[in-house]
Amino acid sequence: MNRTFDHRNLAMLLLEARETLMGRFRPILKEFALTEQQWRIIRVLDGEPSHELEAGQIAKRCCILSPSLTGVLERMERDGLIRRTRAQEDQRRLIVSLTPQSRQLVTQISPRIDEQYRLIEQRFGAEALGEVYAALDKLIEVGGS
Repeated sequence: MNRTFDHRNLAMLLLEARETLMGRFRPILKEFALTEQQWRIIRVLDGEPSHELEAGQIAKRCCILSPSLTGVLERMERDGLIRRTRAQEDQRRLIVSLTPQSRQLVTQISPRIDEQYRLIEQRFGAEALGEVYAALDKLIEVGGS
């Protein structure tokens, strides 16, 4: 049965756009032996003033399912990229924080990531890129309701 849809496949377009963008960043991450998931976690933690978050918050903000996150965090801790501790006030809460090693990685990697964003902005246009950011922010906001 052949079915016609009224709308383009937005989810597929977003995935294709993501893959296109990640093609610029994967070689950089590979140089530093980081996976995309590890980099997302490091970047989210680096954006926090305390450089730490609860594991559940990381899962949500990095779009990583909790069962997968557990394995990723175990490997990152083994490799010295993060530290996992239990919250003093509630032992059920797992706090994840960056190590000096991962903060050093951010210092090394961020200029190269920023350069790729500059190239994207140069090719796409600053105004158009700003519109994409705004549209995606709005889509995320209304998509959850």
